[in-house]
Formats: sequence, structure tokens, C-alpha cells
Amino acid sequence: MRLTKAERELVRLKFGGRCTYCGVELGQRWHADHFEPVRRDWGEYAKEKPAEAPENHRIENMMPACIPCNLSKHSMSLEGWRRWIAGHINSLNNHHPIYRLAKSYGLIQETGAKVVFHFEKVAQQ
Repeated sequence: MRLTKAERELVRLKFGGRCTYCGVELGQRWHADHFEPVRRDWGEYAKEKPAEAPENHRIENMMPACIPCNLSKHSMSLEGWRRWIAGHINSLNNHHPIYRLAKSYGLIQETGAKVVFHFEKVAQQ
């Protein structure tokens, strides 16, 4: 399903022209994300294998997303992606000496905050 120009504008305005997830203001280039994922096989058999959960490919399930958020979320569920994002702190602490150095100089402070997406903050207001 390819969105029309009018449908893309409806999706873009769902959160006032901001990314559903991080809240950044969307520029000219942004993605319409499947909130509930549609999983596709992008390998050599992609044309032969149908998408999983094709029922999620509908306008009501499309959310405006900045490119980094959409590429990061990929085909994860929202809760799976939330866990994946939160898990990066451990990875940074264990595998990135520059991160640890910046943290030791007070340039980075870990808050232990939960991952809360923009649409969740808007809903709480």
C-alpha cells in the first residue's frame, strides 16, 4: 500500500509534525512507520514469501517517524524496541571505552530513566 500525498500528510500531522517516538520535528524526509509491524523477508526469496501480519498495513497503523527511529525500530514490536533501546546502556558500558571515559569526566550521566516515547508523553498531558 503506497500512501497518497493526502494520506501522508494525515500521518505526518498525527503528532503535530513530530516523530511518534522521539518527538523530533519532522523535516521533508520522514518515514510512515507501521506501529504494529508488518514483517517482510528482504532476502532473495522476498517476492515469493508474503509479508507476515499484512493486516497491519493500513493507514490507521501508520505513524510518523524520523528516519533514525524507523530504521532502528525496523520490524520490532514497540515493547521489544523499548527493551532494545534500554539495553544499549549496558552495551556502551561494557564495550565502548570512549563512552566510559566521557562518563568518568561527567560528560554523560545515566539517569536510569525508562524509555518513554513521545506519543506516550502526549497522551499523559
